[in-house]
Amino acid sequence: MPHTALAHPPLWLTAEQLHPAPAAGVHAWLFNEDSLTRRLTALSHDGFSVTPLFEGWQPLRHDECAALGVAADSQGWAREVYLRGHGQPWVFARSVAARSVLEGSGLDLERLGSRSLGELLFSDSAFDRGAMQVCHYPAAWLPSAVRAERLWARRSCFSRGPLGVLVAEVFLPAFWVAAAIEP
Repeated sequence: MPHTALAHPPLWLTAEQLHPAPAAGVHAWLFNEDSLTRRLTALSHDGFSVTPLFEGWQPLRHDECAALGVAADSQGWAREVYLRGHGQPWVFARSVAARSVLEGSGLDLERLGSRSLGELLFSDSAFDRGAMQVCHYPAAWLPSAVRAERLWARRSCFSRGPLGVLVAEVFLPAFWVAAAIEP
């Protein structure tokens, strides 16, 4: 699903740059650096699942190229999934890696299927996680079934040598209900 360019792309901010800060419960989920897969599995009492929506090569968005440190309009592998609790989409996740460094890296994103990319990245100690950034995710970039304005999203880049995997996670309204937090 190629993404439309936006006249005003989101501004991704670190915790220090974000003013005003969101409510404490929201902040705790946005900036927690543990595995989101593990946290969602616990919240759902093992009712967690991953549903792939799209996987394939496509031109990366400008904000993704900048975060990965590659040339604008670089090709990359994109993977979009729902992270579900008890069958409900709780989080929309988009992960990308530039083709120029992914090929030959030994990381095979094409064969993940319904497995969690987060678990793969967290189980490989060679990956270092960069700073967490957040924004209100553009509704135009969401699947139509969950499209809404001003949903909180977070992203961070996992790096192993020259390889960077940028993981963005958008918290959907059903997640905040399940977590009993007012976003």
